Amino acid sequence: MPKIVDHTARREEIAEALWRVVRRDGIRAASVRTIAAEAGWSAGAVRYYFPDQDGLLSFAMDLVSRRVTERISAIEPKGTATTIALRYLEEALPLDAERRAEFDVWIAFMAQAQAETGAGSLHEHVDTVHDGLRRLCESLLNVLANDGALKDGLDLRREAERLHALIDGLALHAAIQPERTTPTRLRQVLRHHLETLMV
Repeated sequence: MPKIVDHTARREEIAEALWRVVRRDGIRAASVRTIAAEAGWSAGAVRYYFPDQDGLLSFAMDLVSRRVTERISAIEPKGTATTIALRYLEEALPLDAERRAEFDVWIAFMAQAQAETGAGSLHEHVDTVHDGLRRLCESLLNVLANDGALKDGLDLRREAERLHALIDGLALHAAIQPERTTPTRLRQVLRHHLETLMV
């Protein structure tokens, strides 16, 4: 029987090799040759799945956001409103090795998108992910408000922007100074912020 190849798994394997190259050597080092060597494949095999560099970068960037989305979708909404909100928001923070790797790569992709002239596929991915995180913040605050868990008179749009900025800032601090901004500290700051909004 012919061998069945899982093309999605192969593409993800190549993207993860790109992640490792980017984390170790920077995004400029992520050529087809270096990625192929990291994956243990030939350059021709990498080009079979990704004929051009832009397609590979776009897929690898999309894989970061897809994995975060999958984890968020798998969360069981059990417990208090605050606990549930925290579980959702924590998926966007680099709290373990997997999420740190994703965020390191994400920072590299954002920097590359900013360096590009004009709009491009990386810009579109950055915008999509930022919009998704903002919508998550808005959605969680609306759910908390509908449950009567938030203080009266809050401007939910402004609070969603503040929460979004807090998540971005905490993630960046954790990436820059992981010994100071530990997972425990991240959780404490995030919980404290939500508690200031609660009844």
